[in-house]
Amino acid sequence: MRVIALGGAGEMGRAAARVLHDDDRVTALTVADRDGAAAAEVAGGLGAKATARTLDATGGRALVAAFREADLVVNTVGPFFRFGPPVLAAAIEARIDYIDICDDPQPTLDMLALDARARAAGVTALLGMGASPGIANLLAVLAGAELERVETVVTGWNIHDAQPQRGGAQPSAAVVHGMEQISGVIPVTRAGLLVDHPALEPIPLDYPGLGTALGRSFGHPEPVTLPRAFPGLREATCVVIGDRATMAALMTLRWSIDRGLLSLDGAARVASLIERLQPADTLRQLTSAGLPPLFAIATGLRAGRRATAATALCQVPGLTMAENTGVPLAVAALLLPDLRVPGVHTPETLLDPGRFFAALAPHCLGTPGPGAMTVTTTSWNTPGQNDAALSSTLLTALLTVR
Repeated sequence: MRVIALGGAGEMGRAAARVLHDDDRVTALTVADRDGAAAAEVAGGLGAKATARTLDATGGRALVAAFREADLVVNTVGPFFRFGPPVLAAAIEARIDYIDICDDPQPTLDMLALDARARAAGVTALLGMGASPGIANLLAVLAGAELERVETVVTGWNIHDAQPQRGGAQPSAAVVHGMEQISGVIPVTRAGLLVDHPALEPIPLDYPGLGTALGRSFGHPEPVTLPRAFPGLREATCVVIGDRATMAALMTLRWSIDRGLLSLDGAARVASLIERLQPADTLRQLTSAGLPPLFAIATGLRAGRRATAATALCQVPGLTMAENTGVPLAVAALLLPDLRVPGVHTPETLLDPGRFFAALAPHCLGTPGPGAMTVTTTSWNTPGQNDAALSSTLLTALLTVR
C-alpha cells in the first residue's frame, strides 16, 4: 500500500507517519507538507520507504495529481473547516481512499454529504479517527452494546490528556480549534434533533462504579454522528473534564471570546501560555476529575428497565495529544484496505471496536494485551463487581503512564 501523509510534518502527522512507515503493509510513504524542509526532515528520520514532497493542501490540480500516485491519503491538515471538504473531494476525484482526524462538527457534516460521490468513485473515506472523535466513538459502541435500547450517549475526555508538544512561539491549530469549540454555540443532539446549544454547558454525569461528576459540553463531531450508529438516539453530547483550575480558565476564556474581548487567536495564545506555565504533573491532572481520561456513557433500557453502561479506554499510545491522535489514525488507516466499503463513514459505523483495539494495543505504553484496552462498568452490576473491574484494569493502567 502506497500512503501519502498530508500534513505529515506536523505533530500529529509525524506520529502517524512513524507507525505507517514501520508497518510492512506500507510499501511507500510520502510525507507531504507545505513546509518542504520539515517534510524532508521527517522522511529522512524514518527510513528508506519514506520520501518527502512539498504539497499545499490548497493545491487543487496538484493535489489530485499527487494523490493519484498513492492508494491512501492520511490527512492531518487543520483547521478542517477549511481543508477537510476540499481535500476529501480531491481524494474522491483521484479515486483513492481517505482518512482524517476531523474534529469539527460542521466539516464532518459537509464531508458526509460527499457520500454519494465517494460511492460512485469506489472510494472508502473515514472521518474523525483520532482520540475524540475516533476512539470515543468506538467506546460509545461498546457501552451501547450492553443495552437493548440506547437513548442517550455522552462521550468525554480529560483536557490534560490532550497536551500539545511543549515549545513553539505560536499556538497550534488544535488550540485555536479548541477556542472555537468552547465559545458561542455548538451542535448537540436533543430530543432526537440536531440543535445548537451554548458551549461549556454543565452536563451532570453518573458513571457506574465511579459516581457522579460534572462535564462541560464541547464542540466535537460525536453528537452529530452517533445517531448514525444508534437509531432513535434522543441525546448525544461530547464533554470535556479537567481539574477545577483548568475548567475555570476555560470558562473565563469562553466569557472573553463571547464578549469580543479576545479573538480566537488571542484566546489560543492565552491558553497556550497557561498550559506552558502549568506543572507537568500528568498523572495528578488525569485523575483529578475522578473520571477516566477517555470514556463513553450510554443510558437506555435493559430488560425493560432504565440502565447505564460506561466504557473507558485503559491504555494510551503516549502522553501527548500528537501521540493519542496520530497513532490511532495510523492504526485505523492500516485496517482500511481490508474493509473496502465505498462511501464516507465515521468510526462507529465502519470499524469493529474489538479488532481496532486489538490492533492499537501493541502501540500503547507497556504493550498491553487486547483484553486490557477497555473496561466496561454497568448500573446493574454490584458495586463490588464494578470496583473490581475498575481497580484491576483502569486504575492500574493510569499508574503505568507515570
